[in-house]
Amino acid sequence: MNATVERTAPESGPLIELREVTKVYGQGPAAFPALRGVDLRIDAGDFVAIMGPSGSGKSTAMNILGCLDSPTSGAYLFRDAHVEKLTRNQRALLRRHDLGFVFQGFNLLARTTALENVELPLIYRGEPRAARPAKAREALDAVGLRQWEQHTSAELSGGQQQRVAIARAIVTNPTILLADEPTGNLDSQRSHEIMDLLVALNRDRGITVLMVTHEPDMARYAKRVVRFVDGRVDSDRHNGEKR
Repeated sequence: MNATVERTAPESGPLIELREVTKVYGQGPAAFPALRGVDLRIDAGDFVAIMGPSGSGKSTAMNILGCLDSPTSGAYLFRDAHVEKLTRNQRALLRRHDLGFVFQGFNLLARTTALENVELPLIYRGEPRAARPAKAREALDAVGLRQWEQHTSAELSGGQQQRVAIARAIVTNPTILLADEPTGNLDSQRSHEIMDLLVALNRDRGITVLMVTHEPDMARYAKRVVRFVDGRVDSDRHNGEKR
């Protein structure tokens, strides 16, 4: 983000904030309001589970927070900078330097080793070739897969593939990790292992975690649960003691 980004307050406020954010798809009679004036504040180091039924707006909100989409109206502030006023290239830089993504479907390159998959974000950032393997190995070590670095996706279990995907997301030391149904394709045991890993990354590395999930058992790992209904925040509560 360059010096032209407007700032409205000192950086002592929330890490990210949505203010009266709306998102409308289509026009005229076909217009669909996916978000209807959402206010949401997330502080650095938080772990937030975002829940809600299909069509509630939770995925739209995550796309806006991840700079994959822009609001129709309202403000999205990241460290007090107005993200909704950034150009497409500026939003891409924000994604590249501050955001990490984990998806339900892993999204790994099938014929590529775990190490090479984790190196991909470093390539996009222009990291020197000589520096990439060490950083990728460090990320794989953080998710417990250092010994699997030369295995391709086809040689890894679903849980291991998701660990590689998480390593790929954290290799750039992101400020925020956005996880979209990260346990959706995993059995119960592997799901809890992945959630334990996300909790550890949040606790030990201070990474702010935003996670969309439809599973109450997984949401219990978060510090907060925000529930969307009909394009609005219906509830925002703190969880009790975590595992």
